[in-house]
Amino acid sequence: MGSGQWMVEKRSGLENDSFLNEHETAPESGCLSIIVLGASGDLAKKKTFPALYHLYRQGFLHSNEVHIFGYARTKISDDELRDRIRGYLGKEAEVVSKFLQLIKYVSGSYDTEDGFQLLDKEVLQHEVSKNSAEGSSRRLFYLALPPSVYPTVCRMIRKCCMNKSDLGGWTRIVIEKPFGKDLESAENLSHHIGELFEEAQLFRIDHYLGKELVQNLLVLRFANRFFLPLWNRDNISNVQIVFRENFGTEGRGGYFDEYGIIRDIIQNHLLQILCLVAMEKPVSLKPEYIRDEKVKVLQSVLPIRDEDVVLGQYEGYRDDPTVPDQSNTPTFATVVLRIHNERWEGVPFILKAGKALNSSKAEIRVQFKDVPGDIFQCQKQGRNEFVIRLQPSEAMYMKLTVKQPGLEMSTVQSELDLSYMQRYQGVPIPEAYERLILDTIRGDQQHFVRRDELKAAWEIFTPLLHRIDNGELKPKEYQPGSRGPVEADELLAKAGYVQTHGYIWIPPTL
Repeated sequence: MGSGQWMVEKRSGLENDSFLNEHETAPESGCLSIIVLGASGDLAKKKTFPALYHLYRQGFLHSNEVHIFGYARTKISDDELRDRIRGYLGKEAEVVSKFLQLIKYVSGSYDTEDGFQLLDKEVLQHEVSKNSAEGSSRRLFYLALPPSVYPTVCRMIRKCCMNKSDLGGWTRIVIEKPFGKDLESAENLSHHIGELFEEAQLFRIDHYLGKELVQNLLVLRFANRFFLPLWNRDNISNVQIVFRENFGTEGRGGYFDEYGIIRDIIQNHLLQILCLVAMEKPVSLKPEYIRDEKVKVLQSVLPIRDEDVVLGQYEGYRDDPTVPDQSNTPTFATVVLRIHNERWEGVPFILKAGKALNSSKAEIRVQFKDVPGDIFQCQKQGRNEFVIRLQPSEAMYMKLTVKQPGLEMSTVQSELDLSYMQRYQGVPIPEAYERLILDTIRGDQQHFVRRDELKAAWEIFTPLLHRIDNGELKPKEYQPGSRGPVEADELLAKAGYVQTHGYIWIPPTL
C-alpha cells in the first residue's frame, strides 16, 4: 500500500529541532488533539486508527490529555464511526471501548470554511475542557486523503484551524504519499504547501522507514566494527532491494494504473532503503545530519539507461474493468541504479518490485565478491550474502560456506541467522505507522522525507517515467505466479548477481 505523510509544526522559540539534543524530543505542552481527515475511508480505518489505538494501549497516548477527531464528507454519527473501526482495533473489549470514547466525528467539506470552522470549534472545546491555556495545546492533522485535495485542505487548516504558538503549542500536518507523479507535479505540490508552512515544519512520511528492520540499518552499519571495512566497492559485488507480492491489483486497478509499480513502490520505498544502505556515516543522529547524507546519495545516482530497465505487466491485468484496454502501466520493474562516488563506483544497486509473482516478501540482499584463490572450489555453490528480510518473518542472516558434517572435505552453504520471532519471543514488533505517528507527536524528523530529498528522488526517475507514459518503453508480459519476465533474471546476471542454486532459507521455528 502506498502512503506517506507531511506534518506542520508551530513552536514558541523553536523553528526546528536542530536546537534539541539528538536524543531529546520537542518539549510537550498542553493537551493533544489528533484530527484524522478522511476518517471514513479505508486508509484511516485499516491503518491510522489502529495505529492510534496501539499507541493508546501501550501508554503513549493518555486519555486525560488526548482526544481524537474524525473529519470527512460522509454524514455519520460518532457511534457510527466507532462501529466502522471497532473490528480493526483488537480483541480487548474494555480497552477498545475506552479508546473509542476518545473519538468524536465532525462532517464537512474539504474546500469550504464552514466545516473547518466547526472542526476548530470542537477542538477548542476539548482544549478548554482540559484547561489548556490558549496557544499551549498541540494539534496533529492526519490527512488520509487523495493527493489532489492536499493544497486545498492545507489552506483550510492554515486559515481556520491553526493553534497559536506563542505559549509553546504547535500544529502539525501528516500527509500521505504519493508526493506527486513526477518532478514537476512534486515541485508544484511542495510549492503550494511551502507557501503555507515553512519547510522545517513539514514531515513527509514514507511508512517503509518505520519498519523495524529498516530502522535497524543504521545500527547494523555504524555500530558493528566488522561491517565498516567490508561495506564498499572493494568487497561488495551488487545490492538487491526487492519487493514482491503474490497477488495482483485486487480491485485497485484504476488507482494503480494511474501510478504503476515504479511510482507506487520503487521511487519511494525502495529508493529510501537504498539511501540507508549506501549513505555515509552522519555526524550524529540528529535528523538533519541523517537526511543530509541521504540527499548526497541521491544526488550521486547516474541517469538511468534503457539497458538497465526491464518492465513487466502480468497477463490478465487489463481484464480489470477499471484498467484501460491498452494500458502500458508496468506491474513489474527491475531497475539498476549506479552511484557515482568513491564508495560505490561500479556496484550496481538493483531495485526490483512486482505484483502477481510467486511469493510475497521484501528484503535487502547484499552480495559479496568471490573469494580470491578458491582452494575449496566452492564458488559454484554461491557467494557470501548478507540478507535483511523486512517482511514477512523479519530476520537477518549471513550466507556462509561451511564444511559439510562428515568424514569428507566437502562444503555447503549455511547461514548465521537472527530471526526475530525466535530470538525476541514475546517482544511485539510495532507497526510502521505506530512508530511514525509517535515520531510526529515527539517532533522527530529523522524518518521523514525532506523537500530537497524528494526533488532528488524524482529527478532520478522522471525521465524514465515520462518515456513509459509516452509509450516509448513497453512492459513484457509475464504469467501470474512466476518470477516475472525472464528478461529480468537476464538483467540481474548482466549486473553481476550470482544466483545460489539449491539453497533455500527456512525461517527457524520456535
